Amino acid sequence: MVYKTRGTCSSEIHFDVIDNKLSNVRYTGGCNGNLKGIGKLVEGMDVDDAIRRLDGITCGMKPTSCPDQLAKALKQYKASC
Repeated sequence: MVYKTRGTCSSEIHFDVIDNKLSNVRYTGGCNGNLKGIGKLVEGMDVDDAIRRLDGITCGMKPTSCPDQLAKALKQYKASC
């Protein structure tokens, strides 16, 4: 799935879900090293666990963040299934 982010330095999140587990999480733009780290940390994680852990994280004064945007992307994915 490709999710267009809003309110963050990254512009897109690409990811796969296999048996309700996250796979191949990749961000376009943003803080390269940090976002690669997020991708590695959530690899193989249950979608619901990732949402629970990442939802609501902010970045500085912004009301969202790249991890929060991943939670939003996963919620959209779940709603489309």
